[in-house]
Amino acid sequence: MTAERIPGAHARRRLVVVGSGIAGLYSALLAAEAGADVVLLSKGALADSNTFFAQGGISAVLDAPAPGDTVAAHITDTLKAGAGHCNEEAVRVLCTEARLDIMGLERFGVRFDADDDGDPALGLEAAHSAPRILHTGGDATGAGVANALILAVLDAQDAGKIQVLGHAQATSLIQSEGRVTGVEFLRNGRLESVFGDAVLLATGGAGQLFAQTTNPSVATADGLALAWRAGAELADLEFFQFHPTSMVLSAAGKPAPLGADPLLISEAVRGEGAILVDASGERFMPGYHPDAELAPRDVVSRSIALHLASLGDPNGHVFLDARVVEAKNGAGFLEKRFPTLSARTREAGIDWALEPVPVAPAAHYWMGGVVTDLFGRTSVPGLLAAGEVACTGVQGANRLASNSLLEGLVFGRRAVEGFLGEGFLGWAPPNGTPPRAVSAAGGLPLTHASGIPHDGAQRTYAGRQLDATLILGPSGTTEPAGVLAWQPELVPEPFGRTALRRLMTAKAGVLRTGGLLREAAEALGAWADVVLPENVPDSADPRVHEDANLLLAAQLLVQAAGARRGSLGAHYRSDAVETQREEIVQRYTIRRKASLVND
Repeated sequence: MTAERIPGAHARRRLVVVGSGIAGLYSALLAAEAGADVVLLSKGALADSNTFFAQGGISAVLDAPAPGDTVAAHITDTLKAGAGHCNEEAVRVLCTEARLDIMGLERFGVRFDADDDGDPALGLEAAHSAPRILHTGGDATGAGVANALILAVLDAQDAGKIQVLGHAQATSLIQSEGRVTGVEFLRNGRLESVFGDAVLLATGGAGQLFAQTTNPSVATADGLALAWRAGAELADLEFFQFHPTSMVLSAAGKPAPLGADPLLISEAVRGEGAILVDASGERFMPGYHPDAELAPRDVVSRSIALHLASLGDPNGHVFLDARVVEAKNGAGFLEKRFPTLSARTREAGIDWALEPVPVAPAAHYWMGGVVTDLFGRTSVPGLLAAGEVACTGVQGANRLASNSLLEGLVFGRRAVEGFLGEGFLGWAPPNGTPPRAVSAAGGLPLTHASGIPHDGAQRTYAGRQLDATLILGPSGTTEPAGVLAWQPELVPEPFGRTALRRLMTAKAGVLRTGGLLREAAEALGAWADVVLPENVPDSADPRVHEDANLLLAAQLLVQAAGARRGSLGAHYRSDAVETQREEIVQRYTIRRKASLVND
């Protein structure tokens, strides 16, 4: 086991960042810019992240917002979508500081789409009261943002400011004298370690818990498992958001290939006017919610599931009809507005300007995670978290569209501020006096730290003096992409990821009951008696670690879902008991070797 350290950096505070999505890349850049010694661990290639695959945009009320839009309206929309379960102070911070981190992205080379007048082209998405969604590359915002940040990180690596450790699977957190001091990880079949003054988890979510997901194959709950095993507090695990419109490849004219990730049909398509219809061509959403296709995504997902159940086809699919968008805006509009989706649907044998696209709900985003304060600090000294792996309370029981990339930005930056704040090494507990960190470049706020501005030049990865697999690597999964029906006879069989995903989809997916959750808990418990997911696996196989992390996350999710007997946001129980206001705001937290705790 070796300890890695950047030569000549011993006197600087070291931040170890685990994860290469928007929160990890952005926080690493800010920390390095502020003078910290930064090590960035990426489980696969730098582009293997949920961020890279995100089609939707980033919500923000800019200095020159859409007519009638305000920060207060963004706050209201976020709180409403969160079903009354949000941390209101976290929401205020998110919406108020959004414009600052949009400027921060632009400083690192992100170029947002503009309208014909050269102003930001602001889109409208479900449950937003005004257009406030920024995009880059139309429907490839995540890739555009990730590409720019990756280039900036590589520049920082060339300058000796960031050390990038690619294809490094974090396996456990190192603790000493009550605080986290480093990370153990697998790389090239060897167990290695890196030490620092703090570790920032930015590992993303856990879509691979379910049979159909919009997430890439790397989304296996690694950060959640790392934090839980280290004793960190978790919360809101019952709230898992399903994106309502993921293309069902097996219904799109050709069989779903092994290793193929489902294609998310962005919410922005419904924002432009696309509608949902069933196999008979009947539009059904107005019968389930007054906002129809623009209802919050948990409502749309649940409505699709309920409608399919009413038709006697619970594992079936419906159709997204974008032909009305093309008819309204003229021929070629879909190709121009959604070039990536147009290409991907054509690859599946569908011309969506002429025919509807088969879609079904898919696991998309976990609102719960590792509990943090407003500066990314967890209940374990030395451990920070930001992005989807964290639970700031900003997303509540249901995330508002396009608030996820924004959360990674705002709270990734704030985690760096928490790290750089005075007294950090002595550790200020969560909810204590917030640190007042500034950059090491002239005392300006981190978002506006001085330094050499990014020239915005359009560069490609080709020609860089670097192993290309560090940037772009395989992201496919070995699991079938289609929804898999649960088969009871699988329960006594040896634990496997396919069986786990089938179980979670059938028993703890969009529609839940107490009985289904108890059955899930029993099956998961039987597997856990063999796999022992509470412990770090004694294996050099990264997939063994992923499987243990997924099983652990599944147990924690099912436990939390069973504890919340009422329906709320993305957590829907058809056997729900009546929920009082105090139960809505109640947060179910969990710690290792402890029962659920009501805070």
